[in-house]
Amino acid sequence: MKVLIAGGAGYIGSTVASACSDAGITPVIIDNLVTGRREFTTGRAFYEGDIADGPLIDRVFAEHPDIDAVVHCAALIVVPDSVADPLGYYRANVTKSLEFVSHLLRNDCERLVFSSSASIYAANADLTVDENSPLDPQSPYARTKAVCEGMFADIAAGRPIRVLSLRYFNPIGADPKMRTGLQLRRPSHALGKMIEAQETGVPFQVTGNSYPTRDGSGIRDYVHVWDLAAAHVAALGAFDALLPDTGGDRSTVINLGTGRGTTVRELLDAFNSVIDTPVPSVDAGARPGDAAGAYTRSDRAHRLLGWQPQYSVTEGIRHSLQWAAVRDEVLTP
Repeated sequence: MKVLIAGGAGYIGSTVASACSDAGITPVIIDNLVTGRREFTTGRAFYEGDIADGPLIDRVFAEHPDIDAVVHCAALIVVPDSVADPLGYYRANVTKSLEFVSHLLRNDCERLVFSSSASIYAANADLTVDENSPLDPQSPYARTKAVCEGMFADIAAGRPIRVLSLRYFNPIGADPKMRTGLQLRRPSHALGKMIEAQETGVPFQVTGNSYPTRDGSGIRDYVHVWDLAAAHVAALGAFDALLPDTGGDRSTVINLGTGRGTTVRELLDAFNSVIDTPVPSVDAGARPGDAAGAYTRSDRAHRLLGWQPQYSVTEGIRHSLQWAAVRDEVLTP
């Protein structure tokens, strides 16, 4: 089996590529390297360019006519940046995705796995969600994901393509073999900020302290990135059983989370349990576009994909710290 991974030089896309390779699936990578890293494409078929570039997509399929499916991980993902630049986010995440799917249709690609986000949900009072929960995205980034899901479902209903949207919760960790990890030295998410606080000696900021959670800080469903990657491998293997080309639904969604909610303060406690000198914290205001968060109560991924997470939050923290220690050796300045 061969799969095209759009955004395959990024954090999640490159990890999916490694999981595919380990499972005997050949990855082909396309990435414009705006946030991705060339080092993550070493030893793989790689095309540097944009998913909206029709002639480039045509060349990829001409040179790899045996591509069986596409995993679409190409997107901008930083919530505060999307608040500051909604135009750029809609252009990158929605407009280019629309162009991309038109190029896939022209090249007779019928299977698309889309990297979506649990940030599109309206959480229940208990902050849990499942695939049938109402949607209420709270940031331009989240809305781009919701728009893409609806757009792909509409296209799949009338054209020869089937779409499986995987709604990620909050990825942490790195490839346990340390082949890939977060490419940014200073990532903006909570765990990245904790590592930065440890390195600089500056207290970690708990952004938002009046959410309706057990300790007032935001709550997330932290899922190890290698578990996410394994779910993609499972999705590729189960794709035709889930979405047969002989009638029935042409698109569906699956949550990818652990089913356990962890608050930011609890994440900091777990972080401090695996380092020598605990990181202090200070309370700060919520960032633009932030929300209380949510975690999945669904077992749909287990039922339909035979998938369930193997790594704990603590193991994700350890792998993130291991990656932070070797990142500058793997990635050139």
